[in-house]
Amino acid sequence: MPGIDRRLIQNFEWPIFVMGLAIALIGIVNLISASPERGAFLPDTAWRQLVWMALGLALLLATLLLDYRTLERIAIPFYGGVILLLVAVLFIGRIVNGSQRWIDLGPMNLQPSELAKLALIILFARLLARRSATSPIGLLDLVGPAVLVAIPAALVVKQPDLGTALVLCIVSASFLAVTRVRVTSIVLIVAAGVAAVTVAWLFFLHDYQKERVFTFMNPERDPLGAAYHSIQAQIAVGAGGLFGKGFLHGSQSQLDFLPEEQTDFVFSVLGEEWGFVGTASVLVLYLGILIRGLMIAHSSKDLFGAYLAVGIVSLFFWAGAINVGMVIGVLPVVGVPLPMLSYGGSALLTCMIALGLLMNVSMRRYIF
Repeated sequence: MPGIDRRLIQNFEWPIFVMGLAIALIGIVNLISASPERGAFLPDTAWRQLVWMALGLALLLATLLLDYRTLERIAIPFYGGVILLLVAVLFIGRIVNGSQRWIDLGPMNLQPSELAKLALIILFARLLARRSATSPIGLLDLVGPAVLVAIPAALVVKQPDLGTALVLCIVSASFLAVTRVRVTSIVLIVAAGVAAVTVAWLFFLHDYQKERVFTFMNPERDPLGAAYHSIQAQIAVGAGGLFGKGFLHGSQSQLDFLPEEQTDFVFSVLGEEWGFVGTASVLVLYLGILIRGLMIAHSSKDLFGAYLAVGIVSLFFWAGAINVGMVIGVLPVVGVPLPMLSYGGSALLTCMIALGLLMNVSMRRYIF
């Protein structure tokens, strides 16, 4: 293959590739059951997701041809471009179910908030890679990064999409776990976080978002209203038992008791039809990606690659943990999709590109 270093082919990152592809394929099978077009061999939802997966695989492989260190040089322009897209959404975005999150591009809808996840990961990897590792991070050092996170997070909340904004903040904060931060700074960060949550609660959150928190603390408060999603999701997961009811035999999903079963609550469909064994198997695949990702970060030959891998691992961890947590009732319902399992073209493409970057860091450690 001319133009491609043979060492990249010889050291292809098979573990990440196989585990990611397995999750995506399981997601398509699960969407066949979660689709409202009952009885169709390949419903429109599953078919579109299959097309997105094929495009995602193409982008994943294309990502491998690019030296990931190039991203360090374009991190700031990429971040700026994503901010412009988030602003554009507020004016020309497509409105679906009261949310204005997508830009209509004809054959596809682009969700810029998904790109914001990658933009922040790449930007923070650049910032951390270029600072001195010997001096601990003080409070003043965090002002700039906090603003960089606050801008896209505020624009996403405006759409409104509280779940994605929450993921942006948590993933960005996760970088603190691999940097030296002064103890006093940590205390002040926690205090600032509490203050930010208070301000968001008083001035930014919609009434229905507040109601989700209230019903999380007391599900019986509104079992047929705000708590309905969470209660039905827990019933579905519990009904699956050890081995599940079988493909296309989940009563909650097939009889339309389960809302948002293609997106936020797709894990409920998996739990009801495939049981504990099925859900545990998928979670093991996610765990495998997380562990392998941390190994790649540890073995990276440069700091940018290491931080890039850490950011991608944190993205998969937090998105997965929040989604599963809200499905089984241990977290409030905030609308975070399950990576590569929930329906959504932009989300799937973002995950595929992220896996491609993770593979890129792994494979190029044999070249330089």
